[in-house]
Amino acid sequence: MKSLDEIMLCAQTRPNKTIAVACAEDHEVLQAVSDAVKLNLAHFILFGDEIKMRNIAQEMNFDFVNCQLVNVPDKEQACLEAVKSVSPGSADVLMKGIVDTAIIMKKVLDKEVGLRTDNLISHVMVIQLPKFDRLIFLSDGAMNIDPSIDDLKKITKNAVKLAHNIGISRPKVACISAVEKVNPKMPSTIKCQEVEKMVENLEIFQCDICGPLAIDLALDKEAARIKNIKNPVAGNADILIVPYIEVGNALYKGWVFGSDNVKSAGIIVGARVPIVLTSRADSAESKLYSIALSVLLDKEN
Repeated sequence: MKSLDEIMLCAQTRPNKTIAVACAEDHEVLQAVSDAVKLNLAHFILFGDEIKMRNIAQEMNFDFVNCQLVNVPDKEQACLEAVKSVSPGSADVLMKGIVDTAIIMKKVLDKEVGLRTDNLISHVMVIQLPKFDRLIFLSDGAMNIDPSIDDLKKITKNAVKLAHNIGISRPKVACISAVEKVNPKMPSTIKCQEVEKMVENLEIFQCDICGPLAIDLALDKEAARIKNIKNPVAGNADILIVPYIEVGNALYKGWVFGSDNVKSAGIIVGARVPIVLTSRADSAESKLYSIALSVLLDKEN
């Protein structure tokens, strides 16, 4: 799949899933829910302040078809109840609403009611940039602050698995730094080189990988040609693995808020179920694409 609209169309052919939304009392969240219902993507259990949800829905002329409302005005409690609804299987997907990521992830990681597995949990942004004829996967700009080399290997595995799930049989992975040469004074270059070595030696990953690579060399064929970088990944990267959370976060927000016609979806992988997680400032469209992406994923994918 080369666009988020293709993901949307594919999701519409799949059986409906049930999505538990934590803290749904927000216009952009409910707009995404309303649009998803109209497209027959999913059923929803909406946890949050019911009065606020109904007031917002009234303004939108949304009658909560295919939705169950659960009145939980307190945000921490709403997150807990949403996670608990997913744990026994009442819902197939968890979605973050208008709540701080730290609050909902605390409940996700709770040992008694949470959704953690033996896998590392990581966040992947799927971004559609007008300049490119492919989707760009970016990880991790939301969850893992300063991942170790082993963590980066697991983050890579999660992102590759997601790419496989949407039909990219052998994704090209770039480990991002500021330069393409290893420099002991620049720790990110060492991280990138070590991750490349680890993943290259594990054919189970089913990907091509190169690092360190600067962002222009990863994405732009002409930049790679000018600098005489010759490998399958340079200029063709599908997946960008960043060494620190700040890099991924800045890249994503720079693209989305600094450019026109950029589309995106955000999801957490590595948990027992897919978790739709976008910024509270993201548009209803981004949240809708994220819902569609989650519909394509199985539990523990």
